[in-house]
Amino acid sequence: MKRLFRILKWMIIAAVTLPVLTLGYMAYIVHSFDDETLPENYGKVAVNLFMAENDSQPLIVGLGGAEGGDGWAGPHGEKQRSMLKDNGYAFLSVAYFGAEGTPDSLDRISVNGVHNAVMKAAEDPRINENCIAVMGVSRGGELALLLGSYYKAYKGVVGIVPGSSVFAAMTPAMTTPGFSYNEKSLPFVPVPWSATPALLSRDLRGAFEIMMKDTEAMQAAAINVENIAGPVLFISGKHDEQWPSMEMSKMMMERLNYSQFPYYKRHLALEGGHSEHHDHFGEVMVFLNQQLRAQPGCARSH
Repeated sequence: MKRLFRILKWMIIAAVTLPVLTLGYMAYIVHSFDDETLPENYGKVAVNLFMAENDSQPLIVGLGGAEGGDGWAGPHGEKQRSMLKDNGYAFLSVAYFGAEGTPDSLDRISVNGVHNAVMKAAEDPRINENCIAVMGVSRGGELALLLGSYYKAYKGVVGIVPGSSVFAAMTPAMTTPGFSYNEKSLPFVPVPWSATPALLSRDLRGAFEIMMKDTEAMQAAAINVENIAGPVLFISGKHDEQWPSMEMSKMMMERLNYSQFPYYKRHLALEGGHSEHHDHFGEVMVFLNQQLRAQPGCARSH
């Protein structure tokens, strides 16, 4: 019996001590993180350019999500690349972190650096530099919408399970934004301590729902999608387990409606989760062929 009491005693001590130690360690990580120095390889990206056979090819830029690396250029992107090539598009896959020579994590990624790499690729004589569109998945959707809102060079934007505001960096501290512009951190939605239990239990959607309760921060960090100089397509998941992409896409549609956005806009909410879009890339092709091709300078050459 005494042994049982000793075991229970240590279990109670552990139950009380471990959360305290965990919170203490997290507080140390937050306060010790260098949020002043820009990350190593800041502004650098890695690109892969895939060409079709025709001349004057529109350029489609692909941005991956929080997994980093160059997913669009790998085996999982082969089907989409083939569809783009068959329809006469050049495709630029951009790894903006998590690849050799790029930043290690999604932390204050330079919007300018990504844009400069796109413009460099567009110098290829086979590319129609007047017809560039950008598409991104998840945090890459956030970046795609930022690019479109800052630069008129993009004649169309596809946000796939995107965010409507700039969110925190994917670092242990999460005290900096995921993106920056002109070497300055963009306003972002902070991660409150109340989101810690959800993050520790890997309930990402729950954590983002807590963050999004800060409506003032959501508004201050909102992406100015109304500044995009071309048609916009949002694709979300009604049951997105990663973050509320459907709700955020609705927010952006409301923003476009309020500003009397002059271009085509559509929100396609899919019956599924964060990855449901993989089976619906045909919708992206319809958007590109019908809406992007209708933009000045984007018509098919004969």
